[in-house]
Amino acid sequence: MTKGIFVTATGTDVGKTFVSGLLVKKVRECGLNCGYYKPALSGAEVINGELIPGDCAYVVQKAELQGKPQDYASYIFKTAVSPHLAAEIEGVSISKEKIKTDFEKKKDEFDYIVVEGAGGIICPFNLKEERIILPDIIKMLNLDVIVVASAELGSINSAVLTTEYLKQSGINMRGIIVNRFKEDDFMQKDNLKQIENLSGIKVISLVKEGEEDLKIEQSKLLSIFKEI
Repeated sequence: MTKGIFVTATGTDVGKTFVSGLLVKKVRECGLNCGYYKPALSGAEVINGELIPGDCAYVVQKAELQGKPQDYASYIFKTAVSPHLAAEIEGVSISKEKIKTDFEKKKDEFDYIVVEGAGGIICPFNLKEERIILPDIIKMLNLDVIVVASAELGSINSAVLTTEYLKQSGINMRGIIVNRFKEDDFMQKDNLKQIENLSGIKVISLVKEGEEDLKIEQSKLLSIFKEI
């Protein structure tokens, strides 16, 4: 049975893709067949006539996955806006059925899978034909969540708001990974303490800028994945 985890974040450009790449890479370094999937991506680039999803390309390269980056996403949009708006602009309707079907096919290729969201936790996927926001996707895929937060100023507020929303949505969290951490910054050290204190969710790993390895014990790493 495949085991999976969903990676969300406290907002856009916090480091979901970077951390997702480290997660997949780390599990694969444990000798396990770990893959990746992203339901929707906006802001893809056209390279040699092909629409390339940059987040997927990064994880594929970082974790040395097989296949094209396009194989790892259901919806790929050129327009760099929220998925619901990119879909509207480009004349596409995002459906939960396609995401579910694509996810089931992708997870069957792997023993472990990391699923990366888009934007923050309330990122909308469809607000026209049917109302789909990110928590709807997480629940449909029956996944628990890792929250990526920044160590920088403002992280306490964004991390606590995100975790509280997840709790109210009935979504289980397996921990917080703090990105862009500077160990000599006294404010960031306090941010870590207060994020745990106010959210009640453990920080399971700290990631420095440009980190090449996720600092987490193998047993703890594998324990965050849920059978699906």
